[in-house]
Amino acid sequence: MGYRIEHDSMGEMMVPEERLWGAQTQRSYQNFKIGTEKMPQEVIRAFAVLKSAAAIANNRIGKLDDERCKLIGKVCTEILEGGMYDEFPLVVWQTGSGTQSNMNVNEVIANRGNQIAGQKLLHPNDTVNMSQSSNDTFPTAMNIAAVMSLKNRLYPAMEALIAELRRLEKENEGIVKSGRTHLQDAVPIAFSQEISGWRNMIEKCRDMIRDSEKGLRELALGGTAVGTGLNAPEGFAKEAAKAVSELTEVEFCSEENKFHALSAKDAIVFSHGSLKSLAADLMKIANDVRWLSSGPRCGLGEILIPENEPGSSIMPGKVNPTQCEAVTMVAVQVMGNDAAVGFAASQGNFQLNVFMPVIIYNYLQSVRLLADCIDSFRTNCVSGIRPNREKMAHNLHNSLMLVTALNPYIGYENAAKTAKLAYKENISLREACIRLGFLTPDRFDEVFHPEEMV
Repeated sequence: MGYRIEHDSMGEMMVPEERLWGAQTQRSYQNFKIGTEKMPQEVIRAFAVLKSAAAIANNRIGKLDDERCKLIGKVCTEILEGGMYDEFPLVVWQTGSGTQSNMNVNEVIANRGNQIAGQKLLHPNDTVNMSQSSNDTFPTAMNIAAVMSLKNRLYPAMEALIAELRRLEKENEGIVKSGRTHLQDAVPIAFSQEISGWRNMIEKCRDMIRDSEKGLRELALGGTAVGTGLNAPEGFAKEAAKAVSELTEVEFCSEENKFHALSAKDAIVFSHGSLKSLAADLMKIANDVRWLSSGPRCGLGEILIPENEPGSSIMPGKVNPTQCEAVTMVAVQVMGNDAAVGFAASQGNFQLNVFMPVIIYNYLQSVRLLADCIDSFRTNCVSGIRPNREKMAHNLHNSLMLVTALNPYIGYENAAKTAKLAYKENISLREACIRLGFLTPDRFDEVFHPEEMV
């Protein structure tokens, strides 16, 4: 491998000759051999949008000429098209401001732009980073990455699951089964009603996540080092946010208080909290599905789910609810990520939070895992759920809680006596009620209709 000499304010560095990055990237690459977690691609793409938008803004206010503006935009387009990700090798566990990733992007854009132009037109700091600081670009890239990951990955997955549950709900109308509370028998419920609860969980989580976007759409760009906007010309912040909106086709704006934008990460904490809500509901739905499908003979067995893989290396014929297990593991990871995001956001000092890489890494991992597990769960499990009508009917008609239907006719205490006798003697509610003299056989048959209790 050959090397070339690059320099920064600290001196010279040897950089692999085939790489587009410069001295500051190389220093970080050598100094932070920590873990395998690289800066997420979503952040790099967000930086490409940001750098292109900053160039457009600088051009519109007369700070940057047309040629350099177009050259920066051209390289940013190459990054967005995904052909240059190997040029961004830095790990998450670096400076807490994300300065080195900002400079990584600046150096790659400058070197690639100069390569395209055949002359040195771009400088990483003076041109690509014009009117900016790492302290306002990294939080801006965080917000852009968060919003775009929700739009492009999570919402489509959620909408597809909602549609699948709506289909399942409609197909199972008219099926009545035993309800359960406290893991004990309860009054009847329609299977379609149970499914509607699952569907509405996803719908409400989607709406909560959308509501949380408001703070994420406010950008720190223009605050520069400490929020004062030093070296950012008047009008830059608003023009840059406008350009980001044009490039992404998503509405962003310049945050009014840049001191808040640099030092606080409450918007992303709030948004990740809504992701945790989704994780909690997915955990509940997956657990419902695996409880209801438990068996095949010694469990509830009220629904049948797809049999995707052998479940045991020793027990022939065993099949497990593996998709449900994957969903619940993702939910646990997201809940853990939420703790990390919250702790990291609480640790900002004075004018800058210096836990930003770990915050956005965890946020984007949560979005990615949630979107992927929702798609997998929908495709490999939910779409194949079928009711075990015979088992549902058996459980329904053997449930002692059907006695609740008799409350209006014999009263709560007599209904309780009926249920207890039926349980003790292992007889039907009908036989127990008649034996206790609370209703005649004809009257019992007249008023007792479990299928109408939903």
